[in-house]
Amino acid sequence: MHHLALYLHFVKLRIRAQMEYRLSFLFELFAQACLAVIDFFMIAMLFGRFKQLAGWTLWEVGLLYGMVGICFALAEMFARGFDLFPDNVVRGEFDTMLIRPLDTFFQVLAHQFILRRLGKLLQALVILLIAGSQVAIAWTFPKIAYLFIALVGGTCFFIGLFVIGATTCFWTIHSLEMINIFTNGGIFMGSYPFSIYRRWFRLFFTFVIPLACVNYFPSLFLLGKSASRGVLVAPFVGFIFLGGAMLFWRWGVLHYQSTGH
Repeated sequence: MHHLALYLHFVKLRIRAQMEYRLSFLFELFAQACLAVIDFFMIAMLFGRFKQLAGWTLWEVGLLYGMVGICFALAEMFARGFDLFPDNVVRGEFDTMLIRPLDTFFQVLAHQFILRRLGKLLQALVILLIAGSQVAIAWTFPKIAYLFIALVGGTCFFIGLFVIGATTCFWTIHSLEMINIFTNGGIFMGSYPFSIYRRWFRLFFTFVIPLACVNYFPSLFLLGKSASRGVLVAPFVGFIFLGGAMLFWRWGVLHYQSTGH
């Protein structure tokens, strides 16, 4: 409870700082929402030409798009500190974190809170709500609960990717650009059904980097396309992935050597 109260205090300070220039904040919020709308508009244009994609309709893909968009926007909002962590290492600021009476993971997590990601979040939420009303889903309480768990699990997955990218900085100083393939690239890949990709690609992004568990497998269950045991447990993979990333972080901290050495 102490850590939660402290985190909420940090969030309050971050929001106050970002709202210092409100007009600039609103413009950026609007710009991010517009860019996200353009992304989905491009998908809609594709379906205007082909009608279906591997058996998926526009709003079924909209369900995928909305879910992955919400997860990524929440991850960026809450865990942006890990994405910007290389700057802390280069400037030697992480050395200061090590002598504070707080866990380093908590300190980096609370270091940033990006409220302007609210534009992307709202746009993705609107797409998800529209898609949910257009597709043939009987929205029962278990399915709503399943969707909620899937969104939280997907958010944990993307946070885990940010943590892994930050942890590599203990050895490389600068973050590996390859991580962006799985974060920013993950939004693009996750916006389409995985059935359109090659088998090796599907296996990699299911068992190594479980991006398919963020929205594809949950969507199969929600749309009634599959009810296998693997599909049912898919939303929980994100929690396990984040747990593994946190262990990797702790191992990296133990092997950290200051950039001044």
